[in-house]
Amino acid sequence: MDETGTKPPVPAWYWALAILALLFEGTGALLFANSLSLDPATLPLDQRAIVEATPQWITFAWGVAIGAGVLGAVGLIVRRRFGEIALLVSLIAVAAQFAGVFLVKQLRELTPEDHLVVPVIILFLAYGFWQAARLARRRGWLQ
Repeated sequence: MDETGTKPPVPAWYWALAILALLFEGTGALLFANSLSLDPATLPLDQRAIVEATPQWITFAWGVAIGAGVLGAVGLIVRRRFGEIALLVSLIAVAAQFAGVFLVKQLRELTPEDHLVVPVIILFLAYGFWQAARLARRRGWLQ
């Protein structure tokens, strides 16, 4: 708020980005929920091997990334500062989750190289959402 008690005007791109963040995080939440109820026996052998080789800490990091990401996106929509913090937590959890592909030898050996593009894109998006939230806070768009 400025001296008169009104919130600074927010550009249209901010709203587009906030909605995109919420859609992106919501899609991730649906994928995460689906993965929790997934029966590995129904998967092809190569995908089953990846699921079975994934340690619980990676699944936990994914859950934190999604939960914090959804909370952060909601924070952007309602223009609250907690959105920035939540998106930073999400970014850190995304980095931890995808680091597991490189840290866990069996996952590294089972994951096809062309499947590594998606984690890089997700990491860049998470970083971009956090940077947008930082900018919004600095410009006074988040209260």
